[in-house]
Amino acid sequence: MKLSKIMAVALAVACLLTGCWQEEPPEEPEDALPPFEAEEPVKEAKSVLPERFALPCMPGRTLDPIDCADGMQQVAASLLYEGLFRLDGRFEPQPCLCVSYTHDDAALRYTFDLRPGVEFSDGSPLTARDVKASLDRARDSDRYRSRLAGISSVSANGDSVTVSLSSPNAALAALLDVPIVKSGTQEGPAPIGTGPYFYAEEETGAYLIANQSWWRGESQPVDRIALVEAPDDDAMLYRFSSHEVQLITADLTGVLAVSTTGSVGCADADTTVMQYIGCNTARAPLDSPSLRRALSAGIDRENIAGAYLSGHGKAAFFPVSPVSSLYPAALEEAYSPDGFSSALTESGYAAEAPLTLLVNEENGFKTAIAAHLAESWTAGGVPVEVRALPWEEYAAALAAGDFDLYYGEARLSADWNLTSLLEPGGALNYGHWSHPDTSRLLQELAGAQDRTAAMRALCAHLKDQVPILPVCFKSTSVLTQAGVAEGLQPTAAEPFYALGQCVIHLKEK
Repeated sequence: MKLSKIMAVALAVACLLTGCWQEEPPEEPEDALPPFEAEEPVKEAKSVLPERFALPCMPGRTLDPIDCADGMQQVAASLLYEGLFRLDGRFEPQPCLCVSYTHDDAALRYTFDLRPGVEFSDGSPLTARDVKASLDRARDSDRYRSRLAGISSVSANGDSVTVSLSSPNAALAALLDVPIVKSGTQEGPAPIGTGPYFYAEEETGAYLIANQSWWRGESQPVDRIALVEAPDDDAMLYRFSSHEVQLITADLTGVLAVSTTGSVGCADADTTVMQYIGCNTARAPLDSPSLRRALSAGIDRENIAGAYLSGHGKAAFFPVSPVSSLYPAALEEAYSPDGFSSALTESGYAAEAPLTLLVNEENGFKTAIAAHLAESWTAGGVPVEVRALPWEEYAAALAAGDFDLYYGEARLSADWNLTSLLEPGGALNYGHWSHPDTSRLLQELAGAQDRTAAMRALCAHLKDQVPILPVCFKSTSVLTQAGVAEGLQPTAAEPFYALGQCVIHLKEK
């Protein structure tokens, strides 16, 4: 498929709405919601401001941040609850309900000191027992079970919480942005939290009201946020299109089309969702590191992130987000056709039967990228054919090892734990990669105090062996009705991360 055709596809679906602000989606999440297209141009430059600020909410469904549904429920919940830490825009943990912490030399036992004076929205004090109860629930939940699998026990001790691990993790704090709720309040529509708003109901419906005793003391942009019922994604999109709600979250990577009117503001946030090419390293010819290096050299990552993902992603040569301070930019190699040709010559590869590249057919962006890569590699001397499959068949083929290459997607944890992708028996190690140096370097990174040096060593090894070929890290977006919200600085986990700098404009009464 030529670039002009790909660009046409990208432009046609440039504004996909999914409404999903997910903590831990599956390795290859299904794309649920379609792009929007304006039905008619905006006739006036001046925005029509609403009388109230509203968010969508599923009727009869809990806002408990550990058990609530992905998507619209989590957006509302992000204003009600806080964790021991918050992840900033570079995925660095910033202390929140935790004021300080220590750990032993082996990074197996952590003690977190709670911030003094923090109260729940009902005026009761935050206790270590509340934190323990929330972390224990999270360890058993679908959303957080995988992320917290390394925790063997949690104990409450006065004003501190102790977490013991089954294996070292010097970056445990990056995993502990788990929302904390007051223990014993899980029943009902919303548990009690420590956040900037709390949940309330009246005859006209549910709403969030500003917590005047919020410990952070920052201003809230509005005193009250209405919760408008939206039983499903279609209803949510209708509420947004009709201006009944003013903000939804978006993943601009889907395929179907919907319509909306007027202009929409968009603020992007980087995520830990990596798109990559997986290799079947268990069989020829992809058992050759030199061929894998050549294929990596043949990927124009900047073009893919910019043109094929419409700018909603960042090119990445390594399996760590390029916005992270750990990303070893000095080890990158810039794309060039000559570089691909030289690497292929050095590999000694002689073209035979075409290699098969699997891709999930439901996602138009991914199929377009796969077609582009196959065309580029084929033109350079490595014949590749794309095999687009429905999600279930795609997943089955990966599990059976029935592929040469595949276009994959994985949400990594913020401690950049790559064991599921690169260790023997890893849940996402479909290419059956196994190398003693990989295992050693992964272990060293997990326990390293100097994580920058450890990540650099790991990435230098991966650059040489290339068991997977990272392509980019996706972004997610917050969509707002034009002119309503100003100063939004969303992160992957918090649409309202910089709440104190956010201004909501409403119609004057």
